[in-house]
Amino acid sequence: MPGYDFDLFVIGGGSGGVRAARLAAGYGARVAVAEEHRIGGTCVIRGCIPKKLLAYAAHYAADIEDAAGFGWRIEGAHFDWPTLIANKDCEIDRLNGIYKKLLADAGVTMIEGRAVLADPHTIAIAGRRLTAARVLIAVGAWPEVPDEMAAHAITSNEAFHLPALPRRVVIVGGGFVAVEFASIFNGLGSTVVQLYRGEKILRGFDDDVRQTLAVELIKTGIDLRLNSTIRAVEKSSAGLLLDLADGTRLETDVLLCATGRRPKTAGLGLSEAGVTLDDRGAVIVDAYSCSNVGHIHAIGDCTDRRNLTPVAIREGAAFADTVFGGRPTPVDHATVPMAVFSQPPVACVGLTQAEAHALHGAVDIYRSTFRPMKHTLSGRDERTMMKLVVERTGGRVLGAHMVGADAPEIIQGLAIAVKLGATKEDFDRTVAIHPTAAEEFVLMRGAVP
Repeated sequence: MPGYDFDLFVIGGGSGGVRAARLAAGYGARVAVAEEHRIGGTCVIRGCIPKKLLAYAAHYAADIEDAAGFGWRIEGAHFDWPTLIANKDCEIDRLNGIYKKLLADAGVTMIEGRAVLADPHTIAIAGRRLTAARVLIAVGAWPEVPDEMAAHAITSNEAFHLPALPRRVVIVGGGFVAVEFASIFNGLGSTVVQLYRGEKILRGFDDDVRQTLAVELIKTGIDLRLNSTIRAVEKSSAGLLLDLADGTRLETDVLLCATGRRPKTAGLGLSEAGVTLDDRGAVIVDAYSCSNVGHIHAIGDCTDRRNLTPVAIREGAAFADTVFGGRPTPVDHATVPMAVFSQPPVACVGLTQAEAHALHGAVDIYRSTFRPMKHTLSGRDERTMMKLVVERTGGRVLGAHMVGADAPEIIQGLAIAVKLGATKEDFDRTVAIHPTAAEEFVLMRGAVP
């Protein structure tokens, strides 16, 4: 596009921005990506990937304990936090290098620094002013910390870089991040208290999932306290002293706040460029990720639609196909599978029971809870829960939900069936793989309303 330095300038080098930049460059566009931290964004640098590595590490304690029932005697096992963090950092460095190479190989210009809009077509960064025909905002979101905790709490960002494993951890929140870090620190040997202001953790998930996971987390040793909030925090000689709203007090070495994230759009010059934001700072976009300013687009968590890395990647690809590939491609935000890497893990796809009732009226529910085969020998008191939500009139499977080992791997396969509109009869006709936990999804009988 003549008259501009670039055809596309992407602000934010996370998974969504990188995908959009690479594909746009593949269509022949002149593309630049600006990133103020490290290429890879939240998921690669301070989110999904390092979190999953820590979750793997946390599971070894249970595996070692379970091994005794299978005849193994493992003595002298010792966990070393600095080794885990160093190895995690090496892997993040490797992935950061891969992302940079992917952009370089695609011919994308990478610029380090904070980019802001000086006007609707001009980007100010690192003392330079560059122009672009189109701008894509892909800056993601950032953890929020309530005022009463701000001076003392860390967030998930800092949790990946603690110098030592804390002896005591208090985690505030009931969502993905809170539940996952509670399992991580508990599995690695910390004493964990999780405080959540609501009546059930994992707001937005199916109620059976929420209830089942709460029970299982408590079994692992996490002190889960619902309807609980912090009134004040002060530093003491022994660490941090927390005053709770119910009058009780807690001492801890680390206070981790996981109470939500806010679109990281402040100070980017978006409002000044005429872009409409909502009251949380999210860029309001249409089905094609276009803002009210026709040449300014946004994808990923900064739009506050479905805040998941694979969704941001899909949105980035759809944007490139639409704008530079000549193939208008909206993103379907329905039937998006989700996973929580707690211990045990959670995964789901489709509608919850409550959502299905609201949208479809009468539905049939198939639910199964059982002790996994592995734990008949390990002796561990852990239960798996599986659930199908089925449209009563047509028999279509509207939702699949699971709490238990390998839930994310199992639900990823079921997500294809749910997306394609498979019926309960289709599930019933499918031959089971035996012996597996997954076979229960094709063997469920006896629906309840």
